[in-house]
Amino acid sequence: MKRQAYQPILITDASRSQDDQLTSRQKRYVLMMGIRVACLVIGAVLVVVKAPLLWLWLPLCGLGMVLIPWLAVLLANDRPPKEQHRLAGKFQPRHRDETPPMALSAEEPPHKVIDAEP
Repeated sequence: MKRQAYQPILITDASRSQDDQLTSRQKRYVLMMGIRVACLVIGAVLVVVKAPLLWLWLPLCGLGMVLIPWLAVLLANDRPPKEQHRLAGKFQPRHRDETPPMALSAEEPPHKVIDAEP
C-alpha cells in the first residue's frame, strides 16, 4: 500500500459561516435603505429651498429612491455560489475501495513530512 502524506486542513480555506453571511447582507441592506432615505430627504430639501437645476436633481433623487430598494433586496437575498452542484455527484460512479487522502490506518502513527529540496 502506498503511504500518503498527511495534509492539514487550513482554516483560511473554510467558507464564511451562514451567520456571518447573513449579518453582512443585513448590514448592506440597512446601509442601502439609509441611502434611500437620504435621497428622499435631499429631494425634499431641494424642493423647499428651490435649488438651481431642480429639474436635474429631482429625477436623480427619484431614480435613487426607486433603484436602491430593488438593488438592496437583490443583494440581501444573494448568497455566495456553492462549491459544486448538488446533483454533480449523482451521475459519477463512486469508487468505494479508495481511502480518503487524509485517512491513516489504525496501525500507522501520524508522521511529520519534511520537504527537502535538492
